[in-house]
Amino acid sequence: MRQEPSTSRRGIRWVRRARAALSGLLAGYAALAFAELVSAFVRPQAGPVVAVGSAAIDRTPAPLKDWAIRHFGTDDKLVLQLGILAALAVLAILLGLLALAHRRTGAAGVLVFGVVGAAAALSRPDSTSVADALPSVAGALAGGLLLHWLAGRSAVTGPLDAAPVVRPGGDRPVAADDTVGPVATPREPGWDRRGFLVAATAAAAASTGAGALGRSLNGSRGRDAVASRAHVVLPAPGSPATPAPGGARLRIPGISPFMTPTEDFYRVDTALVVPKVDATTWRLRIHGKGVTRPVSLSFDDLLRRELVERDITLTCVSNEVGGPYVGNARWIGVRLADLLAECGVTPPSKGGPADQLVARSVDGMTIGSPVDDVMDGRDALLAVGMNGRPLPFEHGFPVRMVVPGLYGYVSACKWIQDIELTTFDAYDPYWVKRDWARRAPIKTQSRIDTPKPFARPRAGTVMVAGVAWAQHRGVREVEVRVDDGPWQRAHLAAEDTVDTWRQWSFPWQADKGGHTLTVRATDGTGQVQTARRARTIPDGASGRHSVVVTVD
Repeated sequence: MRQEPSTSRRGIRWVRRARAALSGLLAGYAALAFAELVSAFVRPQAGPVVAVGSAAIDRTPAPLKDWAIRHFGTDDKLVLQLGILAALAVLAILLGLLALAHRRTGAAGVLVFGVVGAAAALSRPDSTSVADALPSVAGALAGGLLLHWLAGRSAVTGPLDAAPVVRPGGDRPVAADDTVGPVATPREPGWDRRGFLVAATAAAAASTGAGALGRSLNGSRGRDAVASRAHVVLPAPGSPATPAPGGARLRIPGISPFMTPTEDFYRVDTALVVPKVDATTWRLRIHGKGVTRPVSLSFDDLLRRELVERDITLTCVSNEVGGPYVGNARWIGVRLADLLAECGVTPPSKGGPADQLVARSVDGMTIGSPVDDVMDGRDALLAVGMNGRPLPFEHGFPVRMVVPGLYGYVSACKWIQDIELTTFDAYDPYWVKRDWARRAPIKTQSRIDTPKPFARPRAGTVMVAGVAWAQHRGVREVEVRVDDGPWQRAHLAAEDTVDTWRQWSFPWQADKGGHTLTVRATDGTGQVQTARRARTIPDGASGRHSVVVTVD
């Protein structure tokens, strides 16, 4: 009888495709690894994943950004990076399959993505040199060359049909019904299993080494910044914060602590890579319209000035009703209004020509604040410390802005390096270009921390508690409503300052069954928190927070 060939044509095709797909993945891996290595000699933010991710953030519609923050919270950047890597993996596989039939075309496809990465890096607002294109270009060249090489190794040479089998020593083909004597193994098409395995292993090892070296070098670039922060000793404030009244802190399980621990403080920004700025080389420039005495200040210059310490609650404009992006901390820094006045700045309410202060971060972010608000007597700070320690890198070390009463996107510039005085008519900062409001005072809000939604407390006295805030106006009253019943006044903890949130509690005599609890606050001006529901865009969410519980 006839012996079937050891490898069918279909099997050979699948092996070819598998090798081609693996070649594409290895080429993509090499491109990213060598880009990481080259970025260590340029700057970490020039790497293709960071550059493309940052460009994607810039071009993402505001509603989609809001959705990502709402669903992924502070992990939104990780989700974005993982999504980019997944997309690159799929594209790499497709290019590998393309290279199976057209080696040069597949390899050229890798170069196209290098061009995209380079363009993204050069388009970033913090890009200062064409060198930012080098990581993407170098990585693409490495990946393209590797794909071209591996495609040759992974291809099957020779015909897909097995050659005729002959007897040893003879040249007569074996008949279909010939069962006599030994037969030779059919000849398989010519492929180099061992050569491909060696090549793929070497490529993976070299790429891993390049990537590890790049990460190590990039890490060393931040060591000076880490060391500079470790050596910072914050001077005693000339104007210390007034101790919070004893009654400002309620001891109720489940309620947000009056002071938010630094590690729990929310972080919402667009930086895929947290900037690590060396405080010894950091400078702040103040210039622009109406600045008669421009200055350039060092970190030590700020520390030599009188420092003030204040408890201030910050809120992100992306915070939904009842959301987590609000926190209270003790900040220490320099009064921004005093610094501006020394530079000759006069607020527009007193005849000054500039009505907008544009703060620029080291990562290119621009944030615009009303000059009148910054200079109206509130404790607007260039903060250098948070909760008794130098600012963490994630929260803006070495210096950031803190302005009570304004949402962060119009006030809280982190990693600040430049302040320009201009007008709202002359310049649109980052978020205004994306359809957010130019001016955004924080809206009066309150939140139920306990019980949680869908909790099942027992009948009897159930402690309902939470926080309320209306920065720079203060909170005068908090009320709770059970189902459609009357509003009932809650116990309000003592006020620290008008710039901090207040805790509240309400002992509810709960009956069995399903209930809806709703809270509202009244600010220091007598304005009651609105029931009108509004999205976060363009100037912050509004409405009243409620939770549904079932009492057992």
